[in-house]
Amino acid sequence: MPAPETPAPVRQQDPVDQESPGQEGHPQRWLILGVICLAQLTVLLDNTILNVAIPSLTREMDAATSDIQWMINAYSLVQSGLLLTAGSAADRYGRKKMLVAGLALFGAGSLVAALAQSSGQLIAARAGMGVGGALLMTTTLAVAMQIFTPAEQPRAIGIWAAVNSLGFATGPLIGGFLLNHFWWGAIFLINLPVVALGLAAVVALVPESKAAFSRGTTPGPPEQGDRPDLLGALLSTIGMASLVYAIISGPEHGWTSGRVLVAGGGALVVLGLFAYWESRIPYPMLDLRFFRNRQFTGAVAGAVLITFGMGGSLFLLTQHMQFVLGYGPLEAGLRTAPLALVIVVLNFSGLAAKWTAKLGTPQAILIGLAVMSCGLVSIATLGSGGYAGTLLGLVSIGAGAAFASPAMAHAIMSAIPRERAGTGAGVNGTLAEFGTGLGVAVLGAVLNSRFAALVPVAASSLPAALASAGSAGERRSVVDAFSAGLETSLLVGAGAVLLGGVVAAGLLRRAARVAPPE
Repeated sequence: MPAPETPAPVRQQDPVDQESPGQEGHPQRWLILGVICLAQLTVLLDNTILNVAIPSLTREMDAATSDIQWMINAYSLVQSGLLLTAGSAADRYGRKKMLVAGLALFGAGSLVAALAQSSGQLIAARAGMGVGGALLMTTTLAVAMQIFTPAEQPRAIGIWAAVNSLGFATGPLIGGFLLNHFWWGAIFLINLPVVALGLAAVVALVPESKAAFSRGTTPGPPEQGDRPDLLGALLSTIGMASLVYAIISGPEHGWTSGRVLVAGGGALVVLGLFAYWESRIPYPMLDLRFFRNRQFTGAVAGAVLITFGMGGSLFLLTQHMQFVLGYGPLEAGLRTAPLALVIVVLNFSGLAAKWTAKLGTPQAILIGLAVMSCGLVSIATLGSGGYAGTLLGLVSIGAGAAFASPAMAHAIMSAIPRERAGTGAGVNGTLAEFGTGLGVAVLGAVLNSRFAALVPVAASSLPAALASAGSAGERRSVVDAFSAGLETSLLVGAGAVLLGGVVAAGLLRRAARVAPPE
């Protein structure tokens, strides 16, 4: 007769949420949502505005191409590396405290950036802003999960997600206006009044909430539950930052170059150590048992594929507007705006949340991503003939994203205990950073490979090829080769988005079938 198994010790990972509103929702929840969306919009606008300012920074600061890349990448590397840590800190120490800290750090970084006298100072300021950005991107979503009832959460997340699109649409327009009337530092100073307003509103309106870990449920000192997972935070930060660095560096230096292989290999080793450490300690920053939840796993798998396809495709879309259709930066921004406007209208009106509730999350994600995929196909196949085909694609992408993106985010967040909302938001943000970076790198590589195979002159980029072209016919052939490369890349992105929808919907349906009854 086999010996009875010794019961496994209960892990101290059963926190209870303190000082958060009950299931009826906070009485000022919609006003608070406006406040946290304002905080989030500050981050999103800054990143899109900076892209418009690249020519001005190059000219006025005498910045080299590598300096410009680091001005952009310093922020991305720091933010992507800290998202998981920031979410965990919000759960442990208080979401309101971390939201205030994020706003303060982002505002201070903006002031330093505006007054920077050299590229190095601006790069350092951008890295500091990345710390604030990581705190803001995780705490805003975590607070929304605390103040709304489960029935209202899909609509609240839809509005939260729509703010991303609002930043995408308005950032280039605001950036163009500021740069036409002021010096480049104004793109950072514009953040200060918004940060000040956000700080005042957060202090006055947002309730504090955090997870309190129960003590004494496993052997060990009673204060063990209050110990932060410092090694886990260090490993996740180094691992994610190294992984994003490898992805960013791949297209420029080659995927087999020493720096990319070292960064990528190091990232895999460190993230493997992170997973091992998190599975061994009683209070992990990221509880790996979440991945046993089929709803969580399905949403995570789908989110990576979706952000891969959409992040890379939107990166290509700006080049399609300017290089193929011939629009200037400001006009390209205006003509891209319908994508964001459709998302904003459908989510702010509540129509997307209403139809998602009727269809069910798996079906809403599948239909939404199928429509998004069709939009990318429309731009790839019809866009080169004029703006009409591009407009059809933009509207389709916007309509699909209005349904699929909030549903996917809600699937991730609702699969994690409510008191670990910060961790869930960190996972959601990390997936978005990873998928988008990988999509830009891979689809950009597809574009470059296709372009190099078709271009009639020896050149590694479109500007270089146009400069080498000796006649109008050759220049037309160069643009046609670039358009063909864009078409191939967009079709690959469309396939990734559709695959993400199929994978996520299938896994979420399976999770619903095996879920225990309420």
